[in-house]
Amino acid sequence: MYKLVFYVPESHSETVKEAVFAGGAGTIGDYDQCCWQVLGMGQFRPLKGAKPFIGAEGTLEQVPEYRIELVCSDGQIAGAVAALKLAHPYETPAYDVTKIEEF
Repeated sequence: MYKLVFYVPESHSETVKEAVFAGGAGTIGDYDQCCWQVLGMGQFRPLKGAKPFIGAEGTLEQVPEYRIELVCSDGQIAGAVAALKLAHPYETPAYDVTKIEEF
């Protein structure tokens, strides 16, 4: 089992969640589309050569973004991450994957 955490602009949170859920993430027991989310403020500055979805090269941006956390089975984590990358509007989405030990 893995925990997948990603950050997505508020405008695209539902689209990206749907893609990740379709990839098999977010199932816990007899429940699916399970996640935890909180709205916060993301910050970034596109460097030279970047093609930002939001903002402009060299300009600091602050954007309302959701931090979304969900679980995913071993056999579906690669597909869930691939779905995240395809559906996410940023050219380089921020995410992390953590292995969960079950006791």
